[in-house]
Amino acid sequence: MSGRALDDEDPDRLYTVTGGRSHAEDGHLDLVTLIVTRGAADPGAQSEYAEILRICRAPTSVVEISAELRLPVSVVRILVSDLIRAGKVTARHPSSGRARTSPDPAFLKKVLVGLHNL
Repeated sequence: MSGRALDDEDPDRLYTVTGGRSHAEDGHLDLVTLIVTRGAADPGAQSEYAEILRICRAPTSVVEISAELRLPVSVVRILVSDLIRAGKVTARHPSSGRARTSPDPAFLKKVLVGLHNL
């Protein structure tokens, strides 16, 4: 990993970036939650918000945003939560688009038989 370690980040800067908050209001944001930009940054917006909106033109995970911004995930969750509340981004877990039903047992038996025949 190039550059300075996150442990060396100035705590005063992180405090300023998050407005003194230590937890995101949206507790549903995990590392793989995909974030997608819905709107442009407001004029005069904090640079971190503008950068998140730029990065998330295509679906981007919270952990990828964290790596790109070189900020701790906890800070990124707070910033993304702010953007969600402002309607600037949408968030969805990668598995949320999948069906929540189990596979057909008959199909699974056929797969198992096919594997045994190999």
